[in-house]
Amino acid sequence: MKTLSTRKIKVCHLTTAHGPFDDRIFHKQCKSLSKAGHEVALIAQHDSDEVVDGVKIIALKKARNRVHRILGLNAMLLYKALRQKADIYHFHDPELLFAGVLLKMLTFKKVIYDVHEDYEKQILSKYWISPGLRKPVSYLAGAMEKFSCRFFDRVITAGSYIKPRFERYAPEVIANYPPLDFAREVNNKSNTVLKVIYAGGLSRERGIDVMLEAMQCLKGKDIELHLLGDTRDSGLIERIKSFKNVKYHGCVPWQEVSGHLLQADIGLALFQPVPAYLHVSGENIIKLFEYMIAGLSVVVSDFPKLKKLVSDINCGISVDPADPEKIAAAIGFLYDNAGLRKQMGLNGRKAVLEKYNWDMECKKLLNIYQSLFSNKLSAEYIKIAE
Repeated sequence: MKTLSTRKIKVCHLTTAHGPFDDRIFHKQCKSLSKAGHEVALIAQHDSDEVVDGVKIIALKKARNRVHRILGLNAMLLYKALRQKADIYHFHDPELLFAGVLLKMLTFKKVIYDVHEDYEKQILSKYWISPGLRKPVSYLAGAMEKFSCRFFDRVITAGSYIKPRFERYAPEVIANYPPLDFAREVNNKSNTVLKVIYAGGLSRERGIDVMLEAMQCLKGKDIELHLLGDTRDSGLIERIKSFKNVKYHGCVPWQEVSGHLLQADIGLALFQPVPAYLHVSGENIIKLFEYMIAGLSVVVSDFPKLKKLVSDINCGISVDPADPEKIAAAIGFLYDNAGLRKQMGLNGRKAVLEKYNWDMECKKLLNIYQSLFSNKLSAEYIKIAE
């Protein structure tokens, strides 16, 4: 006879926009759920099915383009998700809202929507949407997102600044903080030049242009900028390579990022003043807290909430992210004041070790799953008892 205590939760994470080894989805959530004893599957674009660190990765064919990804992969993802017969479906992309609603209506299982960014505002600065269409597209996307949430059992957001948009659905913030073992120890560096680093997507909105212009201002000083991240713009890569004081490392697997950070001195997070980023509160900025646990001082955009966070921790400097000269001046100041730079790095690391770490966030995630499944168990118990 099946007992409730031996019943395993089958979890299925879904994404078409992120890679199979995304740090938030795979390395934090899926691996944590697997370690907690749950049976975890992840459907994502990948070369083939495989099991990695206890997580069963179910491959979707690689999308040929954005339209194919949004329209073509949705149907295949829904088919594979239904075959999993999961107890909880947890999806990560707004383009999967319709699939999420269908999963709820067809299976009556628990469905979680994980909101990584403020997509409604993000659309307002999408270069591939005609400027005249951005506002109506943003409005429609926002309305569809909120309407779809009526069907879901929980909404999770990666940052507190996104939370008010979903207030009626009692959202929970699960931040993108690094696990404590991301950088267990910080070694004394013996750099002959000051290493400034940026890890993340390389795009105009995330400040790649101003970073390069700032390095132009710093030409002649013993300062290097190291870039870790991906871009589809081949022209940008050629431009980066034209700078002697900029080193491009390409897209680095998440497990190897800490090795690069531990060799650096200053981390950059220079989001540009576009609608999607003006109100960021920090919790969803993976790189910021990874810099901090690696003992780096930081230079960040002077957006109000971000500025307050960095000021409260005293771990770096906030600047106008659209002004390369001010960015260069901030880097130069930290270059000239090594003692202060190192103390800021220590302050940031201490804050992550004590508060801003995944080990704390993981407990919140597990509690959400437990609460959803406890309700399910109660319903099953009643059914069995009857």
